[in-house]
Amino acid sequence: MTVLYESSLFAIVLTLGAYEIGRVIQKKTKWTVANPLLIAIVLIVVVLKALQIDNAKYQENVSLISFFLTPATVCLAIPLYRQVQILKKSLVGILVGILAGTLASFASVYAICKLFSLTDTMTVSLLPKSITTAMGIVLSEQAGGFVALTAIVIVITGILGNMFGEIMAKIFHITDPVAKGVAYGTASHVVGTTKAAQLDELMGAVSSLSLVVAGIITAVIFCFV
Repeated sequence: MTVLYESSLFAIVLTLGAYEIGRVIQKKTKWTVANPLLIAIVLIVVVLKALQIDNAKYQENVSLISFFLTPATVCLAIPLYRQVQILKKSLVGILVGILAGTLASFASVYAICKLFSLTDTMTVSLLPKSITTAMGIVLSEQAGGFVALTAIVIVITGILGNMFGEIMAKIFHITDPVAKGVAYGTASHVVGTTKAAQLDELMGAVSSLSLVVAGIITAVIFCFV
């Protein structure tokens, strides 16, 4: 049984099965907090702890799934291509919104870190919370941050954006799909973009553009950190 637990097949089945359970729970309950990704993470952690499976071994065994993350991300460019004419008309507003959102994210994180007297290492680890994991980890590592912490806050930020994005839009009476797309992509990267794409194609296209531009702006800012 130990060999089975340490196999790639078990890790992949566990990952896909946990996510499918999350989807079923969300569909049945329709609760905002019943996010499939969040449920999957909790279930996987519980199973790994119960079976005493090393996380590094699990990560190695699900590398095949990780391989498909890149082409899956590229697929987000499809709605971007379809909505390119509309995006051109709103490009200036979109870019201003992305810049404002990125700067607001940096300013708020920096202010909180200073308020609680966190070290510079902790600060640079938290600053890239709103961009994709691949970019955030590289930037954090180059700046001397804790890569593991950066990865955690990026995942948490994405899940929170996915879960509560629509609620926040209703609270602030934001109905325009372009504005909502900017918010999703700038604040909660790929995870938020998947939610935006599910809600509206134009929203998903704007969100896809926003996450890319926000990542570039963040990388430029990090040059001065």
